[in-house]
Amino acid sequence: MSLNKIEAAQGWRIRSTQDFAGGLFMIALAALALFLARDLPLGTLRQIGPGMLPKSIAVICAALGALLSLNAMRYKGEKLSGWSWRGVFFVLGAAVVFGLTIRGFEIGPLKVPQLGMLVSGPLVVFIAGLAADDVRIKELLIFAVAMTTACALLFKYALSLPIPLAPWLLGI
Repeated sequence: MSLNKIEAAQGWRIRSTQDFAGGLFMIALAALALFLARDLPLGTLRQIGPGMLPKSIAVICAALGALLSLNAMRYKGEKLSGWSWRGVFFVLGAAVVFGLTIRGFEIGPLKVPQLGMLVSGPLVVFIAGLAADDVRIKELLIFAVAMTTACALLFKYALSLPIPLAPWLLGI
């Protein structure tokens, strides 16, 4: 009996638990997006409504998740392993620090002034960069300065968004 006939006789079974779990996660994420965007009107192709983009991306995400899950039953792949909580902690922490420092905040006696993009930008890139196992501090600092410069040029000057650069120093 050939190998293909043996595998066909075994029927549908999950050969790649990591891909199967990833596909199910994408489907769940798409279902959440569709649920949250349920009240947004879709519109037409001539006049696109506010629900067109989130709903279409959710449908595409669900389709790709289903395809990934089906492929996990056809092709042998890696087993599901635990994930690094270090990455989750540092990346989400960086996003929170950016949100709190770009415009400043005040909670009871704790008050952080508005720091602007010149401080918040490198801070978020540096904190998120610590999620990597092979981080090199010197390269990370250079990348943080370069990314902050690119973001300032793009968002403040090219797109004219009202993002504070350095209100504590320059007043802009």
